[in-house]
Amino acid sequence: MDNRKALLIDVNLCVGCKACVEACREENNQPEDGDMSVLSSTAYTAVIEKEEVYTRKMCMHCEVPTCVSVCPVGALEKTESGAVIYHYEKCIGCRYCMQACPYSVPTYEWASTKPKVQKCTMCYPRQKVGDIPACAEACPAEATIFGDRDELLAIARQRRIDEPETYINHIFGEHEAGGTSVLFTSSIPFDELGLPMNLPMEPLPNLTWDVLSKIPRFSVFFGTFLYGVWWVIDRRMEIADKGNNQLTEAVWNQRNQKDEV
Repeated sequence: MDNRKALLIDVNLCVGCKACVEACREENNQPEDGDMSVLSSTAYTAVIEKEEVYTRKMCMHCEVPTCVSVCPVGALEKTESGAVIYHYEKCIGCRYCMQACPYSVPTYEWASTKPKVQKCTMCYPRQKVGDIPACAEACPAEATIFGDRDELLAIARQRRIDEPETYINHIFGEHEAGGTSVLFTSSIPFDELGLPMNLPMEPLPNLTWDVLSKIPRFSVFFGTFLYGVWWVIDRRMEIADKGNNQLTEAVWNQRNQKDEV
């Protein structure tokens, strides 16, 4: 059994109180001002109203994170608990992680003289001492719960069995992009909640590697093809030049013969 931890967010239970946002800000020493419905460098989670229900936006903590795979210096790390964390001291500010994230989560401190990439860490420091993430602890309706990923998947499936008219037959994050450590269950289709539905079911870094691994062979083929094209064109130009030279020589010979006469 997979012992990695996860968060299960039940959209049907969320009342939109934003206690999770407040708890996150307090835990991470973030300012209280700002929009609670958007992610920013000072807000690691947000509560969004969609289709008359409330849902959360935060780092999905992918099982095989694309942000980790593209970071050239190892500033992002997938931990043993499932949380994806950030090492500021290693970061070179390339922001490849921001471009690679399929959920558009990482943000950047553009106004800072020593900018960092900011995102949720699933309260990894709290997990290390046996506590649960602040957002799950603060939720009064238990719309966000924390536990072993396998157990949370089992809970989500059981809710679907118990209330088939209430929950759609889909747990977002179970398989998307190889799976995530943040799971959603809902009565409303996830595309209507703003979650991307065009993701493959396998990890995105695997797809990238599949393409990159074919580049050497493709390069050899394409290089050979280009050489062949060049040879054909060069040969035709050579023949054309030879024909033009012969024609020019014939014209000059005719002129010389006339001059002699």
